[in-house]
Amino acid sequence: MAGMKPSFDVPTLPVDLTSAIERAGYYPALVGDVVSAALAGEEVRSHLVHLETTFDRDVIRRHVTVLVLTPSRLVIAHADDHADEGAGEAEGAPAGVPEQEVATATTESIPLSAVRGVMLTHVVEDPQNYVPGSLGRELTLTLGWGAVSRVDLLPATCGEPGCDADHGYDGTISSDDIALRVSATADGDSALQQAISFAHALSASLGR
Repeated sequence: MAGMKPSFDVPTLPVDLTSAIERAGYYPALVGDVVSAALAGEEVRSHLVHLETTFDRDVIRRHVTVLVLTPSRLVIAHADDHADEGAGEAEGAPAGVPEQEVATATTESIPLSAVRGVMLTHVVEDPQNYVPGSLGRELTLTLGWGAVSRVDLLPATCGEPGCDADHGYDGTISSDDIALRVSATADGDSALQQAISFAHALSASLGR
């Protein structure tokens, strides 16, 4: 029947994951549905929900990332909003029609066997007075599975002082497909602890 919306049987997410998506506050019904569809009923072992707010000229943009660990996969969902510039330019549209806001949600499923690395970078203020077990107030979680690779090149040397011969370059290739910065000051202590917990759970899964 015209005007009716299709209905899909979307599996229900665990309560704690649903609550985290709702706390992020970015179209939680949409984000919850796309994550549920990507999981397809598979068990959730750990999760991390991260909201990032940026400024695009005089417009506030939001971007939410949801990481979910299952027994076999790392499921990643991204959702953000932007202006549909073509909405006000459609043929026959009245002059002065504003751009329409749209949201885009994308999910990706990576087999755990394909995840190449989990890196945690801790930022610790006043390190001379570091309290054991605190691990600082900010961290960056970097995950790599080979979709994006970065090459760092430096001039190679032979170790001889004063040698100015051309020895080519030495380099390293690293994958950092996603990097999330979590700050206890900006995101709260619970968000920082959840990020550490998720990193530990993912690292443990890769080591099995």
